[in-house]
Amino acid sequence: MDRPHAALRLDATASGHPAGILDAAEQAERRGMDRLVVAETAYDPFLQLARAADRTTSIELATGIAVAFARTPMTLAYQAWGLHAASGGRAVIGLGSQVRPHIEKRFGMPWDRPAARMSEYVQAVRAIWHSWQTGERLRFRGEFYTHTMMTPVFSPDPVDAGVPRILLAGVGPLMTRTAGAVADGFLSHPFTSVAYLTEQVLPGLTEARARAEAEQAPWTGRPFEITGNVLTATGRTEEELAANRAALRERLAFYASTPAYRPVLAQHGWEELQERLHPLSVRGRWAEMAALIDDEVFDTFAVAGSVEEVAREIRRRYAGLVTRLSVSLPEDADPALGLDVLDAVRGLD
Repeated sequence: MDRPHAALRLDATASGHPAGILDAAEQAERRGMDRLVVAETAYDPFLQLARAADRTTSIELATGIAVAFARTPMTLAYQAWGLHAASGGRAVIGLGSQVRPHIEKRFGMPWDRPAARMSEYVQAVRAIWHSWQTGERLRFRGEFYTHTMMTPVFSPDPVDAGVPRILLAGVGPLMTRTAGAVADGFLSHPFTSVAYLTEQVLPGLTEARARAEAEQAPWTGRPFEITGNVLTATGRTEEELAANRAALRERLAFYASTPAYRPVLAQHGWEELQERLHPLSVRGRWAEMAALIDDEVFDTFAVAGSVEEVAREIRRRYAGLVTRLSVSLPEDADPALGLDVLDAVRGLD
């Protein structure tokens, strides 16, 4: 029996490559998607979404994710506010912590107690935005961040739509609870099974959110979002499906080799798989890694088949668990396939 559910909101994803962002934004809006999401990989998502704002009128524009700890709260606040103002209030700010080596060795920024730091980070950003929106004096003092200077010349104009929503990504229990406690929504990682989401993520998330609502935290006036991000392989031909399925198997091997995602494997008793994959990843033996992802592991973490088949399976798995849905395709897959899947999901509601 299907779980009772409201219609899922549908989020299109784009790579953020400058050459394709405008076409991706226009297609997503034309096909009725609710939100365009751009991750921070090789390009700045705020810059590319600002370009998309000029070519769209209604679709929400979201980072998914922007790396929080690569920036100070003030830096992030300015980038997000600029996108929000340029788009007429359509910005949604998805944040994630990244992992320690990237923060320290790629960005040259501090890393310690990431869940506690993220909680304060979100509160600092909100304090900055409140100052800009209301004209009140900025007075934020925390353990990790202090922001107490804001003069009129450096304060952007208010935005009629109000401040942006902040969504947090997480895998482990501390960051998951942080999302429930201080954010407007939660972004699940693509390497997440339904069992892990149900048994490890949602209980702590909903408990933390309920506590924030009981304390009447100001941001809890907005409904809380939970976004499911589903690893998906599909195709219009058998050859395209086979190629995308093989590419997704390699991606699953990469995720499963990463120590940070060991708890997800542990949910299914597959810790030994991570122990076999990680040494291979250090030596770059990617083909051998993919061969270790058997069909049981693949089908637990991903959905594959025709557009109609994957749409039905995604709806079966996630309707009633999440409020929003995005699909994560292999890197070289045709992006239009993602829109096709979301269209098919919408047709089932």
